[in-house]
Amino acid sequence: MPSFKEPSFQERKALSDQARQKALGKLREKPPVDEAVLAAAREAHAAREAALAEARDAKRAAREQEKAEKLARAAEAEALANAKPPELTDAEKKAARDARYLARKIRKGSR
Repeated sequence: MPSFKEPSFQERKALSDQARQKALGKLREKPPVDEAVLAAAREAHAAREAALAEARDAKRAAREQEKAEKLARAAEAEALANAKPPELTDAEKKAARDARYLARKIRKGSR
């Protein structure tokens, strides 16, 4: 049974040259690039990029609007928290006190 024979340098070089010629042949067979198709692809890419940029800007604007609304709500809540209640007249204070007293009596189940 014959043993494995290592290829010589000349054989390896010949195989490499054949592979190179085959690759060059495939490259020569390719049709040339059509400028109209290339221009259409560039336009499509530019349109897609513009649409993405517009969507990104709209999202950023919505985020800014939401942030502004949140700050406005917080300022409004703080203003309400810091606002003084209106001064009650003596009659209104007495009516409120009587209402609390009556509610307490009802809760306790007074007889």
